[in-house]
Amino acid sequence: MFRSLKIRNYRMFAAGGTVSNVGTWLQRTAQDWLVLDLTVGSQTHSSAAALGTATALQFLPMLLFGMFGGVLADRYPKRPILITAQILMAALALTIGVLTMTGSAEVWHVYVMAFTLGMISCVEVPTRQAFVVEMVGRRDLPNAIALNSSIFNLARVVGPALAGVLISMLGGTGPLFLINALTFGAVISSLVFMRKSELNPAEPVPRAKGQLREGLRYVLRREELLMPVLLIGFVSVFSQAFSMSIALMAREEFDAGASSFGLASSMFAVGALGGALLAARRVRPTKKVLFAGALGFGLFQIATGLAPGYLAYLLMLVPTGIALITINTAANASVQLATSPEMRGRVMGIYMLVFTGGAPLGAALVGWLSELGGPRAGVILAGALVLVGTGLAVLMTRLITRRVGARPALAMA
Repeated sequence: MFRSLKIRNYRMFAAGGTVSNVGTWLQRTAQDWLVLDLTVGSQTHSSAAALGTATALQFLPMLLFGMFGGVLADRYPKRPILITAQILMAALALTIGVLTMTGSAEVWHVYVMAFTLGMISCVEVPTRQAFVVEMVGRRDLPNAIALNSSIFNLARVVGPALAGVLISMLGGTGPLFLINALTFGAVISSLVFMRKSELNPAEPVPRAKGQLREGLRYVLRREELLMPVLLIGFVSVFSQAFSMSIALMAREEFDAGASSFGLASSMFAVGALGGALLAARRVRPTKKVLFAGALGFGLFQIATGLAPGYLAYLLMLVPTGIALITINTAANASVQLATSPEMRGRVMGIYMLVFTGGAPLGAALVGWLSELGGPRAGVILAGALVLVGTGLAVLMTRLITRRVGARPALAMA
């Protein structure tokens, strides 16, 4: 289950990522709570709509520029890109923290920070995904991806619960942004002090015309890539907005405070952590695992929307987290294992585009549905749409691969 940790560079990266991810979840929870604080009682901003807008802005850049980030990941050495990106994200956290601490923060500040963070992520995320195989090699890649998810979700367990306590203890969200700025030092240090001789970097791809189109054709002509890419695309439209749904359900449906909201987020993360550890035991993902995760997430999401009380809601969040992380880790590993090294940055750029690019639509739609029919309606309809999307992914894969195989140029057009 933990075999990738035997590799020194990955062990350092994982340790730094653990610290940084806790800080990231502190900030994510603080950002949602700050938006709610700034909009409660406002005559010009609706809480649900403002929360949906902030989430959408954070993921919108990936929709617009995500594939270009993948091109850069193939074109330049990955470690310097990652170090630069971490420094910029730390500066953003520091800025919003100072604004909040001084009482100067406004909703538009959060919007700008979310959009800028999304711009940096366009390059950082596909680069980081493609960098994992350079640390561990192909044999241990599925295990390392699952352990990364475990680390992410361990932080998701600790971060929101800790955030709820700290917001109550420190009297606001400002200190949490400052703490997150400090935690970036851990992952930056791990990248700086890695042993270059033990890395297996892919040869940088020379700059040339048509590299983005080449990446698209590469994915469209391979069913083993196209299926998980489309499937994760449909699922992630609503999975990325699920933390927003938790905030709305906790505050508006169950009248819970900051600490209870943190507990709900942590229960979801407990399930996700369990799912990630189960994934770490698998040697290779299968199609059955992919579809089980997708269908399970849709069904359990509907169940959380139907939960009669807060305790039942908390319990249903655990299997929802297991299902979501199952589809996420299986899709990621399937795509990376089926990709050649010189194409990995571009393919992961496309993967992360569909993984996060649909979030602006999902966040805006869930926020709008929650505004019209309440948080329960938003969650239930989102779960139903995940089930529909799973069926569409199968249908579209068959149609596209047949079309591309027969008439590539027409299919690309």
